[in-house]
Amino acid sequence: MREIPIRDALREAMSEEMERDPNVFLLGEEVGAYNGAYKCSRGMLDKFGPKRVIDTPICENGFAGLAIGAAMAGLRPIVEFMTFNFSLIAIDQIINTAAKARLMSGGAFTLPIVFRGAGGAAYQLAAQHANSFDSFYAYTPGLKVIAPATPYDMKGLLKSAIRDDNPVVFFESELTYSLKGPVPEEEYTIPIGAAEIKREGSDISLITWSKNLFLTQQVADDLAAEGVSPEIVDLRTLRPLDKETLLSSVAKTHRALVIQEQHEVASYGAYLAHVIQSEIMDELDAPVGLVSSLEAPMPYAKSIERIVLPSKERCLEAAWKTLEGWR
Repeated sequence: MREIPIRDALREAMSEEMERDPNVFLLGEEVGAYNGAYKCSRGMLDKFGPKRVIDTPICENGFAGLAIGAAMAGLRPIVEFMTFNFSLIAIDQIINTAAKARLMSGGAFTLPIVFRGAGGAAYQLAAQHANSFDSFYAYTPGLKVIAPATPYDMKGLLKSAIRDDNPVVFFESELTYSLKGPVPEEEYTIPIGAAEIKREGSDISLITWSKNLFLTQQVADDLAAEGVSPEIVDLRTLRPLDKETLLSSVAKTHRALVIQEQHEVASYGAYLAHVIQSEIMDELDAPVGLVSSLEAPMPYAKSIERIVLPSKERCLEAAWKTLEGWR
Protein backbone atom coordinates (compact mmCIF):
# COMPACT_ATOMS: atom_id res chain seq x y z
CA MET A 1 0.00 0.00 0.00
CA ARG A 2 1.24 3.50 -0.78
CA GLU A 3 2.38 5.80 2.05
CA ILE A 4 1.49 9.50 1.98
CA PRO A 5 1.86 12.37 4.49
CA ILE A 6 -1.05 13.63 6.55
CA ARG A 7 -1.29 16.89 4.55
CA ASP A 8 -1.87 14.85 1.38
CA ALA A 9 -4.38 12.58 3.12
CA LEU A 10 -6.37 15.64 4.20
CA ARG A 11 -6.20 17.16 0.72
CA GLU A 12 -7.40 13.93 -0.84
CA ALA A 13 -10.30 13.74 1.61
CA MET A 14 -11.42 17.29 0.83
CA SER A 15 -10.90 16.97 -2.92
CA GLU A 16 -12.74 13.65 -3.16
CA GLU A 17 -15.70 15.03 -1.23
CA MET A 18 -15.76 18.20 -3.35
CA GLU A 19 -15.78 16.04 -6.48
CA ARG A 20 -18.55 13.87 -5.04
CA ASP A 21 -20.75 16.73 -3.82
CA PRO A 22 -20.87 20.18 -5.50
CA ASN A 23 -22.20 21.70 -2.26
CA VAL A 24 -18.88 21.14 -0.47
CA PHE A 25 -16.48 24.09 -0.41
CA LEU A 26 -13.38 25.19 1.53
CA LEU A 27 -12.72 28.59 3.07
CA GLY A 28 -10.12 30.06 5.39
CA GLU A 29 -7.00 32.16 5.56
CA GLU A 30 -4.52 31.37 2.75
CA VAL A 31 -6.26 28.15 1.68
CA GLY A 32 -6.26 29.21 -1.98
CA ALA A 33 -3.46 31.16 -3.62
CA TYR A 34 -0.96 30.19 -0.91
CA ASN A 35 -2.07 26.51 -1.03
CA GLY A 36 -2.80 26.49 2.71
CA ALA A 37 -0.61 27.51 5.64
CA TYR A 38 0.55 23.87 5.89
CA LYS A 39 -0.05 23.02 2.20
CA CYS A 40 -3.09 20.86 2.97
CA SER A 41 -5.00 22.50 0.10
CA ARG A 42 -2.17 22.56 -2.45
CA GLY A 43 -3.59 22.72 -5.98
CA MET A 44 -7.22 22.85 -4.89
CA LEU A 45 -7.76 26.44 -6.05
CA ASP A 46 -6.62 25.52 -9.57
CA LYS A 47 -8.81 22.42 -9.54
CA PHE A 48 -12.03 23.82 -8.08
CA GLY A 49 -11.81 27.57 -8.66
CA PRO A 50 -12.24 30.60 -6.37
CA LYS A 51 -15.94 30.00 -5.72
CA ARG A 52 -15.20 26.71 -3.95
CA VAL A 53 -11.74 27.41 -2.49
CA ILE A 54 -12.11 30.81 -0.87
CA ASP A 55 -9.36 32.92 0.67
CA THR A 56 -10.85 34.89 3.55
CA PRO A 57 -9.79 38.01 5.43
CA ILE A 58 -8.14 37.59 8.84
CA CYS A 59 -11.51 37.54 10.57
CA GLU A 60 -12.38 34.16 12.09
CA ASN A 61 -15.64 35.41 13.59
CA GLY A 62 -16.75 36.66 10.19
CA PHE A 63 -15.93 33.67 7.99
CA ALA A 64 -17.10 31.15 10.60
CA GLY A 65 -20.46 32.96 10.69
CA LEU A 66 -20.61 33.07 6.88
CA ALA A 67 -20.00 29.31 6.76
CA ILE A 68 -22.72 28.63 9.34
CA GLY A 69 -25.20 30.60 7.24
CA ALA A 70 -24.12 28.67 4.15
CA ALA A 71 -24.63 25.37 5.98
CA MET A 72 -28.12 26.43 7.05
CA ALA A 73 -28.86 27.20 3.40
CA GLY A 74 -27.86 23.71 2.24
CA LEU A 75 -24.14 23.96 1.46
CA ARG A 76 -21.43 21.93 3.21
CA PRO A 77 -18.55 24.24 4.16
CA ILE A 78 -15.13 23.20 5.43
CA VAL A 79 -13.69 25.98 7.58
CA GLU A 80 -9.92 25.93 8.04
CA PHE A 81 -8.49 27.71 11.05
CA MET A 82 -4.79 28.34 10.57
CA THR A 83 -4.56 27.27 14.21
CA PHE A 84 -7.31 26.45 16.68
CA ASN A 85 -5.87 29.14 18.92
CA PHE A 86 -7.50 31.58 16.47
CA SER A 87 -10.84 29.79 16.79
CA LEU A 88 -11.37 31.67 20.05
CA ILE A 89 -12.20 34.69 17.91
CA ALA A 90 -15.08 32.65 16.48
CA ILE A 91 -16.11 30.91 19.69
CA ASP A 92 -19.54 32.54 19.83
CA GLN A 93 -20.26 31.37 16.27
CA ILE A 94 -19.13 27.79 16.93
CA ILE A 95 -20.55 27.17 20.41
CA ASN A 96 -23.52 29.54 20.58
CA THR A 97 -24.73 29.18 17.00
CA ALA A 98 -23.39 26.13 15.16
CA ALA A 99 -23.72 23.77 18.13
CA LYS A 100 -27.22 24.92 19.05
CA ALA A 101 -29.02 25.94 15.84
CA ARG A 102 -30.33 22.48 14.99
CA LEU A 103 -31.92 22.04 18.43
CA MET A 104 -33.19 25.60 18.74
CA SER A 105 -34.79 25.46 15.29
CA GLY A 106 -36.62 22.25 16.15
CA GLY A 107 -34.68 20.46 13.43
CA ALA A 108 -35.60 22.98 10.74
CA PHE A 109 -31.88 23.53 10.07
CA THR A 110 -29.08 21.03 9.71
CA LEU A 111 -25.52 22.22 10.19
CA PRO A 112 -23.24 20.18 7.87
CA ILE A 113 -20.05 22.08 8.61
CA VAL A 114 -16.49 21.08 9.52
CA PHE A 115 -14.18 23.33 11.52
CA ARG A 116 -10.68 21.95 11.01
CA GLY A 117 -7.07 22.99 11.57
CA ALA A 118 -4.00 22.59 13.75
CA GLY A 119 -4.50 22.23 17.50
CA GLY A 120 -2.20 21.87 20.48
CA ALA A 121 1.44 22.75 20.89
CA ALA A 122 4.09 22.80 18.20
CA TYR A 123 7.69 23.96 18.69
CA GLN A 124 8.30 27.31 20.40
CA LEU A 125 4.96 28.93 19.58
CA ALA A 126 4.64 30.25 23.15
CA ALA A 127 1.54 30.81 25.24
CA GLN A 128 -0.97 32.20 22.75
CA HIS A 129 -0.38 29.65 19.97
CA ALA A 130 0.03 26.38 21.88
CA ASN A 131 -3.33 25.73 23.53
CA SER A 132 -5.03 22.33 23.46
CA PHE A 133 -8.77 22.93 23.19
CA ASP A 134 -9.94 19.31 22.85
CA SER A 135 -11.98 19.30 26.06
CA PHE A 136 -13.15 22.86 25.40
CA TYR A 137 -15.11 21.73 22.34
CA ALA A 138 -15.86 18.20 23.58
CA TYR A 139 -17.66 19.88 26.50
CA THR A 140 -20.26 21.31 24.12
CA PRO A 141 -23.39 19.29 23.24
CA GLY A 142 -24.30 19.68 19.58
CA LEU A 143 -20.72 19.41 18.34
CA LYS A 144 -18.92 16.27 17.21
CA VAL A 145 -15.22 16.36 18.04
CA ILE A 146 -12.60 14.31 16.17
CA ALA A 147 -8.88 14.12 16.99
CA PRO A 148 -7.10 11.46 14.88
CA ALA A 149 -3.37 10.86 14.56
CA THR A 150 -2.44 8.78 11.51
CA PRO A 151 -2.80 9.60 7.79
CA TYR A 152 -5.27 6.70 7.38
CA ASP A 153 -7.47 7.93 10.22
CA MET A 154 -7.21 11.57 9.13
CA LYS A 155 -8.52 10.85 5.65
CA GLY A 156 -11.27 8.41 6.61
CA LEU A 157 -12.59 10.52 9.46
CA LEU A 158 -12.45 13.82 7.56
CA LYS A 159 -14.53 12.31 4.77
CA SER A 160 -17.08 11.14 7.34
CA ALA A 161 -17.06 14.56 8.98
CA ILE A 162 -17.78 16.33 5.69
CA ARG A 163 -20.74 14.02 5.04
CA ASP A 164 -22.19 14.46 8.54
CA ASP A 165 -25.21 16.73 8.98
CA ASN A 166 -23.95 18.07 12.32
CA PRO A 167 -21.15 20.55 13.06
CA VAL A 168 -17.82 18.77 13.49
CA VAL A 169 -14.63 20.10 15.11
CA PHE A 170 -11.66 18.30 13.56
CA PHE A 171 -8.26 18.60 15.25
CA GLU A 172 -4.98 18.17 13.38
CA SER A 173 -1.38 18.92 14.44
CA GLU A 174 1.26 21.21 13.04
CA LEU A 175 3.92 18.71 14.09
CA THR A 176 2.56 15.77 12.10
CA TYR A 177 1.47 17.17 8.72
CA SER A 178 4.54 15.64 7.08
CA LEU A 179 4.20 12.28 8.87
CA LYS A 180 3.71 9.46 6.36
CA GLY A 181 1.59 6.34 6.69
CA PRO A 182 -0.34 3.81 4.63
CA VAL A 183 -3.50 5.15 2.95
CA PRO A 184 -5.50 3.09 0.43
CA GLU A 185 -6.10 4.57 -3.01
CA GLU A 186 -9.64 3.20 -3.07
CA GLU A 187 -12.59 4.92 -1.41
CA TYR A 188 -13.07 4.41 2.33
CA THR A 189 -14.52 6.18 5.36
CA ILE A 190 -14.17 5.64 9.12
CA PRO A 191 -17.26 5.91 11.34
CA ILE A 192 -17.33 8.87 13.70
CA GLY A 193 -17.38 7.65 17.29
CA ALA A 194 -15.29 4.50 16.84
CA ALA A 195 -12.07 4.15 18.85
CA GLU A 196 -9.36 1.73 17.74
CA ILE A 197 -7.02 -0.58 19.60
CA LYS A 198 -3.68 0.36 18.08
CA ARG A 199 -1.78 -2.27 20.08
CA GLU A 200 -3.16 -5.34 21.84
CA GLY A 201 -2.04 -5.97 25.41
CA SER A 202 -3.10 -7.47 28.71
CA ASP A 203 -1.48 -5.52 31.58
CA ILE A 204 -2.41 -1.84 31.21
CA SER A 205 -4.57 0.26 28.85
CA LEU A 206 -2.77 3.37 27.58
CA ILE A 207 -5.55 5.73 26.44
CA THR A 208 -4.84 8.68 24.18
CA TRP A 209 -5.77 10.58 21.02
CA SER A 210 -4.32 12.96 18.43
CA LYS A 211 -0.53 13.29 18.15
CA ASN A 212 0.01 11.91 21.65
CA LEU A 213 -0.55 8.51 20.06
CA PHE A 214 3.09 8.60 18.93
CA LEU A 215 4.35 9.43 22.43
CA THR A 216 2.15 6.65 23.79
CA GLN A 217 3.66 4.17 21.33
CA GLN A 218 7.14 5.03 22.65
CA VAL A 219 5.93 4.52 26.21
CA ALA A 220 4.42 1.17 25.23
CA ASP A 221 7.67 0.05 23.62
CA ASP A 222 9.64 0.88 26.78
CA LEU A 223 7.12 -0.93 28.98
CA ALA A 224 7.19 -3.98 26.70
CA ALA A 225 10.98 -4.07 26.99
CA GLU A 226 10.46 -4.50 30.74
CA GLY A 227 8.04 -7.39 30.32
CA VAL A 228 4.78 -5.42 30.51
CA SER A 229 2.04 -6.07 27.92
CA PRO A 230 0.53 -2.61 27.22
CA GLU A 231 -2.61 -2.02 25.17
CA ILE A 232 -3.04 1.28 23.30
CA VAL A 233 -6.54 2.71 22.92
CA ASP A 234 -6.66 5.50 20.32
CA LEU A 235 -9.97 7.26 20.92
CA ARG A 236 -9.90 9.14 17.58
CA THR A 237 -13.29 10.70 18.41
CA LEU A 238 -13.94 12.54 21.68
CA ARG A 239 -17.62 13.31 21.14
CA PRO A 240 -19.29 10.89 20.77
CA LEU A 241 -17.02 8.72 22.92
CA ASP A 242 -16.70 5.04 22.10
CA LYS A 243 -17.33 3.83 25.66
CA GLU A 244 -17.62 0.20 24.60
CA THR A 245 -14.07 -0.05 23.26
CA LEU A 246 -12.67 2.03 26.13
CA LEU A 247 -14.33 0.05 28.90
CA SER A 248 -13.73 -3.33 27.26
CA SER A 249 -10.00 -2.61 27.12
CA VAL A 250 -9.78 -1.51 30.75
CA ALA A 251 -11.90 -4.47 31.88
CA LYS A 252 -9.35 -6.72 30.16
CA THR A 253 -6.18 -5.11 31.52
CA HIS A 254 -7.58 -3.90 34.89
CA ARG A 255 -5.36 -0.81 34.76
CA ALA A 256 -5.59 2.45 32.81
CA LEU A 257 -3.37 5.43 32.11
CA VAL A 258 -4.66 8.42 30.15
CA ILE A 259 -2.07 10.48 28.28
CA GLN A 260 -3.24 13.92 27.14
CA GLU A 261 -1.77 17.28 26.16
CA GLN A 262 -4.44 19.31 27.95
CA HIS A 263 -4.07 20.73 31.43
CA GLU A 264 -5.44 18.41 34.07
CA VAL A 265 -8.09 20.71 35.58
CA ALA A 266 -11.52 20.19 33.95
CA SER A 267 -9.86 18.09 31.24
CA TYR A 268 -11.10 15.34 28.95
CA GLY A 269 -8.72 12.91 30.62
CA ALA A 270 -10.34 13.65 33.98
CA TYR A 271 -13.71 12.87 32.38
CA LEU A 272 -12.38 9.57 31.06
CA ALA A 273 -11.18 8.63 34.53
CA HIS A 274 -14.67 9.39 35.84
CA VAL A 275 -16.29 7.23 33.14
CA ILE A 276 -14.00 4.29 33.86
CA GLN A 277 -14.23 4.48 37.64
CA SER A 278 -17.99 5.05 37.73
CA GLU A 279 -18.89 2.31 35.23
CA ILE A 280 -16.37 -0.50 35.86
CA MET A 281 -14.88 0.31 39.27
CA ASP A 282 -14.83 -3.37 40.26
CA GLU A 283 -12.59 -4.22 37.29
CA LEU A 284 -9.81 -1.86 38.37
CA ASP A 285 -6.73 -3.07 40.24
CA ALA A 286 -5.45 0.51 40.60
CA PRO A 287 -6.76 4.07 40.29
CA VAL A 288 -6.82 5.48 36.76
CA GLY A 289 -3.59 7.33 36.03
CA LEU A 290 -3.45 10.66 34.18
CA VAL A 291 -0.54 12.48 32.53
CA SER A 292 -1.23 16.05 31.39
CA SER A 293 0.53 19.28 30.55
CA LEU A 294 1.61 21.18 33.65
CA GLU A 295 -0.65 23.95 34.95
CA ALA A 296 1.11 26.87 33.29
CA PRO A 297 0.84 28.85 30.05
CA MET A 298 3.19 27.41 27.46
CA PRO A 299 6.66 29.00 27.66
CA TYR A 300 8.71 29.90 24.61
CA ALA A 301 12.06 28.46 25.75
CA LYS A 302 12.67 24.93 24.45
CA SER A 303 14.03 23.70 27.75
CA ILE A 304 10.95 24.76 29.71
CA GLU A 305 8.50 23.78 26.94
CA ARG A 306 9.70 20.19 27.30
CA ILE A 307 8.98 20.32 31.02
CA VAL A 308 5.41 21.57 30.59
CA LEU A 309 4.33 19.06 27.92
CA PRO A 310 3.83 15.34 28.67
CA SER A 311 7.13 13.50 28.29
CA LYS A 312 8.03 9.85 27.94
CA GLU A 313 9.69 10.01 31.35
CA ARG A 314 6.59 11.37 33.10
CA CYS A 315 4.38 8.86 31.29
CA LEU A 316 6.60 5.94 32.31
CA GLU A 317 6.66 7.13 35.92
CA ALA A 318 2.84 7.29 35.93
CA ALA A 319 2.58 3.90 34.21
CA TRP A 320 4.79 2.19 36.77
CA LYS A 321 2.82 3.79 39.58
CA THR A 322 -0.38 2.40 38.04
CA LEU A 323 1.30 -0.97 37.55
CA GLU A 324 2.52 -1.21 41.14
CA GLY A 325 2.05 -4.81 42.28
CA TRP A 326 1.04 -6.00 38.78
CA ARG A 327 3.31 -9.06 38.82
